Amino acid sequence: RLVQGTNRCSGRLEVKTNQSWSSVCEKDFDLQDAKVVCREIGCGPPSVLQGALYGEAEAPVGSREFLCEGSESALLNCSSRKSSGRNSCSPGQAVGLTCSDNFRLVGEASRCAGRLEMLHQEEWRPVDVWYRYWNMNSAAAVCAELDCGSAVSARKSKEASYRPVWEIKFDCLQSGSALMNYLPYDGNSDQSLEFICSEREQTN
Repeated sequence: RLVQGTNRCSGRLEVKTNQSWSSVCEKDFDLQDAKVVCREIGCGPPSVLQGALYGEAEAPVGSREFLCEGSESALLNCSSRKSSGRNSCSPGQAVGLTCSDNFRLVGEASRCAGRLEMLHQEEWRPVDVWYRYWNMNSAAAVCAELDCGSAVSARKSKEASYRPVWEIKFDCLQSGSALMNYLPYDGNSDQSLEFICSEREQTN
């Protein structure tokens, strides 16, 4: 899991073994390991890997070095070995990881406006959903998922031709549903979804 991050795709890495969570030392973790973690939690590829990015570790730091090849489906499926160092990690060296989100809005100046695209099987495509279930609750779910405040507007747009899209079911786009929990279908459509969100409100 990633904890204390700014969204579900960022935070300090903790690994559960024997019913307890522990942090991972930066020296025992590399980009190949990070790719596996990002895939496992349903996010896009890693963009930042840095110690102490998300605060000091509260959980104990484990003493295993991960030896992922990068294609594994889960971190605990990777080979590992006992860390060459002692069973401690210097302050500020617990792994902090930022993965890219697997949803984005494109085509406008703001990251919180534009056509909804999804990353699945390492391919970005526009998202289409059954029209009759489309409403502003759906838009609110998307804006919340992207950490973009509340929904201002949403519409379906028609493209000039059919192209590959990720089709998702109507219940993926309901307030309180995390889009990452739903697997898309491979499809072709001349429809796409466009949003304007309010941007995130600043809180003190």
